[in-house]
Amino acid sequence: YAMLLSLIFLIVLVAAVVGFVFRHEIKTNFESNLNLALRDYNVTADRHSEAVDTIQRTLHCCGVQNYSDWERTEYFSQRGIPRSCCKSQDDCSEEDLKDPSKAKLKVFVDGCFFLVTSTMESKMSVVAGISFGIACFQLIGIILACCLSQYITNNQYEMV
Repeated sequence: YAMLLSLIFLIVLVAAVVGFVFRHEIKTNFESNLNLALRDYNVTADRHSEAVDTIQRTLHCCGVQNYSDWERTEYFSQRGIPRSCCKSQDDCSEEDLKDPSKAKLKVFVDGCFFLVTSTMESKMSVVAGISFGIACFQLIGIILACCLSQYITNNQYEMV
């Protein structure tokens, strides 16, 4: 049991170190994937399109760097900026979303990349604290399992 807990502890530790060391690559990959999701955005029930809509609605953002990122997409030429960018769903018409100057007043202007990364970085202290707490419980479990194993080994020969 102590060996299994030690193995899990080491796997979590390695994952944390790798995540910290490669955090810049993770950001770069996220940005490129978000750009791809915008480029391939469509109105059908696609996983990536739903993810983009959810991010934009939840974080009150639009596009990768800003709302004008949508102007370079095929979706914009057909329908304009998606409705998930609208500040108010009632005050967003399709004509407004096709005109970038009118859309600027009706949609969120901030990009999602900065908001997602800053939200993740602000929550890192909470994640690190929870991870540290779990690691302490794992270490206590490892120590207690070793003590129990030692106790069983020592008392094995005294039973008659």
